Amino acid sequence: MASDPAARGDRPAASRPVTGSADPVASFVLSSAQDVFGLRRSAQQAAAALSLDRQDQVRLATALSELGRDRLACRGLEVSFSLVPPGRPSSLLVTFAWTGGPPPARETLDLAGKLVRTEHEPGPTGGRIVVTQPLDVSAGSADEQYARLAEVLKGRTSSTEADDLRAQTRDLIATLEETRAQREELRRLNEELEETNRGVLALYSELTQELETTNSGVLALHTELEDKRQQLQEASESKTRFWTNISHELRTPVNSVVALSTLLLAPSSPALTDEQREQVGLIASSGHTMLSLVSDLLDVAKAEAGHLDIQPEPVDLRLLVAHLSGLFLSGHGDDRITFVTPRVEQQQSLVTDETLLVRILRNVLSNALKFTERGEVRLDITVAPEPSAPEAVFTVTDTGIGIPPEELERVFEVFYQVRGPHQQGRPGTGLGLPYARTLAELLGGSLTLTSTVGAGTRVEVRLPDLGPGHTKETRNRKGGP
Repeated sequence: MASDPAARGDRPAASRPVTGSADPVASFVLSSAQDVFGLRRSAQQAAAALSLDRQDQVRLATALSELGRDRLACRGLEVSFSLVPPGRPSSLLVTFAWTGGPPPARETLDLAGKLVRTEHEPGPTGGRIVVTQPLDVSAGSADEQYARLAEVLKGRTSSTEADDLRAQTRDLIATLEETRAQREELRRLNEELEETNRGVLALYSELTQELETTNSGVLALHTELEDKRQQLQEASESKTRFWTNISHELRTPVNSVVALSTLLLAPSSPALTDEQREQVGLIASSGHTMLSLVSDLLDVAKAEAGHLDIQPEPVDLRLLVAHLSGLFLSGHGDDRITFVTPRVEQQQSLVTDETLLVRILRNVLSNALKFTERGEVRLDITVAPEPSAPEAVFTVTDTGIGIPPEELERVFEVFYQVRGPHQQGRPGTGLGLPYARTLAELLGGSLTLTSTVGAGTRVEVRLPDLGPGHTKETRNRKGGP
């Protein structure tokens, strides 16, 4: 290899080009195998000076050595080291240039390309091969890189084949050591992974066992709930049977009391004194009250069991209002309360069970009149004629004592009555509202209640028109015939 700096194109550090230019830091002529050995050593030293790791040093030195051996047969072969210009990623460029000779072997280019980035630029009589090695930011500034690279390449010494073999041996030993360390690290990682897998399997087994235990508990709880549901159903059926039986048992003697009272009060019966007639009248009144209570109990039992027959038919709302007006205007007899009924158009009608509808409104109006001391009790009726969902809304409002908020839901419990001074002189059984709501739901509708203490109560009953296409659906909802 030529040692004259002028022949090699070397530049002393004092006269180096501007940092970052494409001008070479150093250039060397390759004319013998000894020059290739020296190139390998220079490449490895340059890579070390630029803070490349051990593997990158070996890759760069090996690639340049193979390319140099392939190009030895070319005329004017020269290799140069340079740094890329500013504005690009910092990289070391090693350029092989020749003026004549065969093109590089494809096998050599492929081998070098696997180690570093390699670009072949063929020419008419010669060509170039540019090897690019990216540099890490830890290599320092451009000036520092240039200074270190120039220093290493300036002190370049010749190398023999033996030196090259020794360097390759050292590189191989270093690579083997690094491979062994990597293998040990891989073994350690595998052991950690196996340990983690064992932990995951143990956790999976524990979670599976806990899940099976939880499932067993859920199954046991479900079985217990099913047993409770069966018991509640049997209790409800027993209650219904009790109400039905006791109602039938009570109705017979009560009917006898009413019948005998009526017979005693008949004009054809022997004359009674005024005192006797008053007492028999009290007996008859009590008998009628008890008979009504027994009938309500029996109807509640049938309604809850879904055995109360529904007989839909057109209901003339005008006649319905007249019937209710006559019933309550003649019954309550209190001038401090005004009973207001709506003016219903003659053509308005509703297809539903008229008997059950009268019972609903009778119970709601009776409650309103019972707990209103002064003011008014109002009945309003609205019929919605929409073809998709025709319905009638019956609204009963009063100016009575009202119901406390905490009692609003409990008033729909059978036999429950709101306790307080208002109960004095107002006898009742606590069946009215529960019975009315049950009948409303049986007819496919609803009954809702809102109230304000001291201001009054509002009850709204919504009933669908049970015309064609509605009757069967409503009956099946409650399980009736």
